[in-house]
Amino acid sequence: MTRQAVVLLSGGLDSTTCAAQARADGFELLALTIDYNQRHRVELDAAARAAERFEARRHVVLPLDLSAFGGSALTSDMEVPKGEGEVDDSQIPSTYVPARNTVFLSVALAFAEASRARDIYIGVNALDYSGYPDCRPAFIKAFEDLAAQATKAGTEGDRFQVHTPLIDLDKAGIATLARQLGVDAGETWTCYDPVEKGGQVLHCGRCDACRLRHKGFVEAGLPDPTAYA
Repeated sequence: MTRQAVVLLSGGLDSTTCAAQARADGFELLALTIDYNQRHRVELDAAARAAERFEARRHVVLPLDLSAFGGSALTSDMEVPKGEGEVDDSQIPSTYVPARNTVFLSVALAFAEASRARDIYIGVNALDYSGYPDCRPAFIKAFEDLAAQATKAGTEGDRFQVHTPLIDLDKAGIATLARQLGVDAGETWTCYDPVEKGGQVLHCGRCDACRLRHKGFVEAGLPDPTAYA
């Protein structure tokens, strides 16, 4: 019987590569995309393409409007930071969405238990450690322990595993792995502040997400397939 895994699939390079790795690991995908009324909603289309590409058994797009809380440049009218040169990762940025991965993993856990899956994939990675506290290995371990206490399956000794195949990779490493797994990086979406130009929706090229994405391809020695404004 084919094993199933819930994969948190945003449509970005990280989550799409994570989904490709889950497939390579032999799992059938239960893709979960959270529509949290994010500013960069174009990523939902990229998630749909990825779910189809990886032949997901199910693709659930769950409305969960975090803009009702605000507190982030991605869910409010706060300006998305733009810059030049190196990205400052010494502070938690305004694009941090309060408790996002805790919320998302909790929903993924519910989906997994309801589907009798015991594996969850999430694309957190080394580059996110300093800026986003809910991307750190200690958080992932704590969530696995929580899942063991918070679910019927867990209390019966059937533990859940949260897979983080990108956890030790920077963006160059992710770009390289994506290439190895056959991911079409040009079909993924990263930008936090999309720009409409000439009838197209393009990556802005100046937000931290765009700059780190481009840097990753450059450092990996790979062409950047992204359409920037």
